[in-house]
Amino acid sequence: MFSACGGSAQNSVTPPPTPGTSFVLTWSDEFSGTNGSAPDSSKWVLETGGGGWGNSELETYTSRPENAKIQDGNLVIAALKEDFTGTDGILRHYTSARMKTAAHFEQKYGRFEARIKIPQGQGIWPAFWMLGNNIGTVQWPACGEIDIMENIGKEPAMVHGSLHGTGYDTNAPYSLSSGKFADDFHIYAVEWEQGVIRFYVDGNLFDTRKAADVTAGQNWPFDHPFFLLLNVAVGGNWPGDPDATSVYPQTMLVDYVRAYTRQ
Repeated sequence: MFSACGGSAQNSVTPPPTPGTSFVLTWSDEFSGTNGSAPDSSKWVLETGGGGWGNSELETYTSRPENAKIQDGNLVIAALKEDFTGTDGILRHYTSARMKTAAHFEQKYGRFEARIKIPQGQGIWPAFWMLGNNIGTVQWPACGEIDIMENIGKEPAMVHGSLHGTGYDTNAPYSLSSGKFADDFHIYAVEWEQGVIRFYVDGNLFDTRKAADVTAGQNWPFDHPFFLLLNVAVGGNWPGDPDATSVYPQTMLVDYVRAYTRQ
């Protein structure tokens, strides 16, 4: 996701990230704060504003608790249908939240995972992803982008993992055998080493990308630190606009986000 990208549940204990391998936890947010509190400002920056975010998105991102808060051990990102005028003075008709760990946490290589229950509906676009920490100097896509999980509402049983670099774009889908992703929590992860990135859903490897496969004119910008992002977009070039079937609010529940290095 380039953006120049009901109800509480009981949390459960999650097993080690991948049996048979050894990882050391380097950073996490378990979202265990007081109900109604804002995300931890020592870990996350809430980005704000509208303007499409490079994707023709329709929402304005805010830092309000209506759009991002802690509730019952989860981070809740809520996409709302409402008339809202942002700091740019422009009236838009949807709000949501977008969070990043830039300046608080960045890491090169490791395992990055989150346990998430995604929202649903036409025009809804939840994502758990990463951007290169040099985006401010080299810009996108030269900084690199790793999309650990993206979903577009018209594909309720499918999520995507993808990579973006200069002249380099990949996209791999992962589908459920039954049901839809919004029905329950799932664990989305990448394992990233020098020259290779692997994508997982619930421990199932579904895509592997290697620097060795990059061809002439392409760039592999995945050998420097990246930061993490979470957001729920409304509308955009990929999901399309909401329609008469879309229902609001739509909430993304995040049980935890964790980062590891390989021991």
